Amino acid sequence: MFNRNITKRDRIRRRVRSKISGTAERPRLSVFKSSKHIYAQLIDDKGGVTLAHSSTLSPDLKDALNGKSRMEKAKLVGEKIAEYAKNENIETCVYDRSGYAYHGIVKAIAEGAREGGLKF
Repeated sequence: MFNRNITKRDRIRRRVRSKISGTAERPRLSVFKSSKHIYAQLIDDKGGVTLAHSSTLSPDLKDALNGKSRMEKAKLVGEKIAEYAKNENIETCVYDRSGYAYHGIVKAIAEGAREGGLKF
């Protein structure tokens, strides 16, 4: 039976996750956005571990985010996750937009990660 509590984004997210997964060499860059904050993670699905994470709540980004728009914050989060990836010797990843449209904040995170040197 159809569960009405599952949103369209959840159905898209589940369908995409059934087709893509991250490895240690090419992890999955997962994005989540709440009404207040933006989160990004590099995930190794084979090992079941998070290799790196960044968000607007990160202490090292706190000062840089003051007075910025949500789009600028998203781009900084993307650049920071790319920096963490370089520290872990990760050059490529699989982008998982978590059912969100590739527009606005989700696109800004991807552009920031690409500018930081991450390829996907």
